[in-house]
Amino acid sequence: MNEIRAEVVFPCLDEREALPWVLGRVPAGWRAIVVDNGSSDGSGELAARLGASVVVEPRRGFGAAVHAGLERASAPFVAVCDADGSLDPAELPALLEPLETGDADLVLGARRPERGAWPLHARLANAALAGALRLGFGVPVSDLGPMRAARTEALRGLGLRDRRSGYPLEMVLRAAESGWRIAELPVGYAPRVGRSKVTGTLRGTVTAVRDMAGHLAERAARGRLADDGARRAPETGLTIAVVAKECVPGRVKTRLSPQFSPEEAALVASLSLAATLDAVRSLPARRRLLFFDGDPSAVGTAGFDVLAQPSGGLDTRLGALCDAVDGPLLVLGMDTPQLARDHLSALFEDWAPGSRGPADAWFGPAEDGGFWALALARPDGRLIRGVPMSRPDTGSRQLDRLRRAGLTIGLLPQLRDVDTAADAAVVAAAMAGTGLAAVVGRVLGAEEPVP
Repeated sequence: MNEIRAEVVFPCLDEREALPWVLGRVPAGWRAIVVDNGSSDGSGELAARLGASVVVEPRRGFGAAVHAGLERASAPFVAVCDADGSLDPAELPALLEPLETGDADLVLGARRPERGAWPLHARLANAALAGALRLGFGVPVSDLGPMRAARTEALRGLGLRDRRSGYPLEMVLRAAESGWRIAELPVGYAPRVGRSKVTGTLRGTVTAVRDMAGHLAERAARGRLADDGARRAPETGLTIAVVAKECVPGRVKTRLSPQFSPEEAALVASLSLAATLDAVRSLPARRRLLFFDGDPSAVGTAGFDVLAQPSGGLDTRLGALCDAVDGPLLVLGMDTPQLARDHLSALFEDWAPGSRGPADAWFGPAEDGGFWALALARPDGRLIRGVPMSRPDTGSRQLDRLRRAGLTIGLLPQLRDVDTAADAAVVAAAMAGTGLAAVVGRVLGAEEPVP
């Protein structure tokens, strides 16, 4: 009987068609752990008959399934591989070799796709996230694919918390933070067997990007605070609220069409929201709010309190937000991902701790005639309710409302919202090197290669 050198965890949701081939390709000396994540086609029972160790994990989610398998693993080394036939388990020994020789602590399989195996929207998302890892964190990866291997106890010791689609990225980030040596090896990538549940579907890709972008934003903000702590201004009594909605294809950034598909537009919206939340985490504030329409569980909300938007028009919802906040309030949208602290420096100087400047309100005009920022020293919903929104004269009418209330108003720089493809191109150019820039460049034909 072969000694078990390593185990491979297969997260599994309705993969009955692919399992015989997948489990038949598990190398000698390896044990298969199939985690049944709510299958309705008998996948778990078939896997057991085929000789796999089966774990039942009722909580849906890639992270939940992989982590359940990791908890079951007992061999010195453990790997992860999809159970849909897109990846060949026979390639796993190559990933194990750098671990056994001590040349690496985490080995990732960089996918080399066959024709038709990797949908464009999924490749764009992967490129954006891998690029953010390289540029923002110095992690030398080209792919965040699911095939990977590490020492079992060391991997458990990372204390991974994500139980959704962000699990693969959290693993890489925590490994890098722990000083692990991360290596990549090429692996084949074939069209999957059966229906895809995550990256093969457009909605699944958007969900995965949201989950992963939250980890990137949280780490980036943490790094900036560590680097700039001595220079950062003291926290103010300010509440900063980001107004956003769930990035569902067909419901967000619809004016990006026809250049962008609904799914590509939703991906741009998701990356825009993540960049905005990241920027706000670095700003001095007493409290940070995400004023959200939709399911917030798919958004990286670390550092934010979440407040659900009520029903009604945008003016009604913004009025409700003002009435719910006690003390100075800055309201920002999710459409200006290029937001930086410099854009708000005049406001922070005017409302610095221990002093009160002359302005009762600050207004940030948008190029399309709306506004990207509105700050009120004494929030009052009556200052917004009744102002027509999403029109070329929205900004001028909102300013007129504030002036007629007798407020002294300070003006912030004019910014450009990401509404149309032309807007996306201009904003992406100002955000070179980011995941959003990579996605926009790819869709609009800029020379930004996709790994």
